[in-house]
Amino acid sequence: PTILVTMNRIKEVLKEKGIKQIWLADKLDKSYNMVNGYVQNRNQPSIECLYEIAQILNISVKELLIENE
Repeated sequence: PTILVTMNRIKEVLKEKGIKQIWLADKLDKSYNMVNGYVQNRNQPSIECLYEIAQILNISVKELLIENE
């Protein structure tokens, strides 16, 4: 089955952990605007980037995704 990611939980996870977007952008070596796009669900990170975000936030990739029924 194909997993279609239309939404992510990056915003919620950052809030839960008290982490700022600018910190995540720095860790990912991406611009604040790029990370803000992910957080606001205007853009979706690549699978590789999603794994990197999960690793940085010390959570599983599944915790970053909202599964579509």
